[in-house]
Amino acid sequence: MTTAPPRGRPPAIPRLARAAAALVAVVCLAHVLWSGLAHRPVALAFGALVALGELTRRADAEAREAAPLGAAGALAYALLGEVAGHAAPHGVAQTVAVVLAASLAGSVPYTARGSGPVLDHLARRVLTVAFAAVCFQPLAAQGTFRDWSGPAHALLLIALLALTTLCDAVLAAATAHARTGWPFGPLLREELRGMVGITSAVCATGVVMALAVGVAGLWALPVFCVPLLLAQQSYRRYAAVRATYRQTIASLARATEIAGYTPAGHAHRVAELSGAVGRDLGLSGAEQGVLEYAALMHDIGQLSLVDPVPAGATASLPVPEQRRIALLGGAVVRQTGVDPAVAVVVERQADPCRDQPPAARIVRVVNAYEEKARDAGPGGGLAALEELRLAPADDYAPDVVEALARVLSRGSLTGPAAG
Repeated sequence: MTTAPPRGRPPAIPRLARAAAALVAVVCLAHVLWSGLAHRPVALAFGALVALGELTRRADAEAREAAPLGAAGALAYALLGEVAGHAAPHGVAQTVAVVLAASLAGSVPYTARGSGPVLDHLARRVLTVAFAAVCFQPLAAQGTFRDWSGPAHALLLIALLALTTLCDAVLAAATAHARTGWPFGPLLREELRGMVGITSAVCATGVVMALAVGVAGLWALPVFCVPLLLAQQSYRRYAAVRATYRQTIASLARATEIAGYTPAGHAHRVAELSGAVGRDLGLSGAEQGVLEYAALMHDIGQLSLVDPVPAGATASLPVPEQRRIALLGGAVVRQTGVDPAVAVVVERQADPCRDQPPAARIVRVVNAYEEKARDAGPGGGLAALEELRLAPADDYAPDVVEALARVLSRGSLTGPAAG
């Protein structure tokens, strides 16, 4: 089994990233303090932009880029070679120092409320900006790109940003892998998928800002901030709608608990553990969403029963009865207007595992584990896992059972809370 890093001490990769970012930050700040701040109006303008981005950061804990405007401004400053046609060789050290100082300044209100960016966020910001600046600033200072104009210059900036975001994705996936133990490959794929969304907007805005300031000067900054700020506001509304939708699904899932068909908290525990197993198995973001909703509503078919199943333990019922309840649940889910894929998972959770979609296999295994381990006392989790392993091959997918064991080994193997 995979074991989790010792509690209370960050894993090696995050510690290494923080140490590298701290070293880069100290060297750059010392260089700027020694040599002075060059092109102060430009530095102050981009610093204010990054600080504004941090001040308007999204509070969504799951956001891939919480401060898109700050990230775009930082990348634009790293790739800035000219201001209104005049050279702006501020260099790598000043780029990192200005971005770091502005990020810290913009985070003060959040830090005071205890919701500021974690060290990993700042470490990634410093390393990402330093990488982009190292790739661009020395060559720009030597005049290498002086004859590059039009599409050639834009393509160069896009290529540098693509390489920078790739490095950032690798760092983010490695950090998540070290902290959670989830497979690195699926984590990296998920980070790369995210590049199609907000990361693409950040990179495009960064490129446009760098090019526009090079031609029109600093007045271009406020003009090109507006589209990203509007997109950020639209995302906030979308996130609010999604949160409300999820709360509605969760409330519907609690109907079986309120009616006394299932123990309190059962659906939430199954959904939480199913999500962890899905991440361990490398499910994509869309598949994770389907899995979460299906796990929350996997017992909704019990509302159609005249006589409740004792303790809602459907795993111990005969297979035909399990399938009848699953089909009834799927019919209810289809009436809610959620993704039809959720209804399919609910309907097929009692099928032989070889015929089930991945999400249905996960829900079946986790639900059975939660039911078997419930009220079992010390060692109940281990006994439930062993029972799942020894079950007939068509009952529970072996790869899902082993993924469940890995997930549980990162925390504890005690049984679920009593209902």
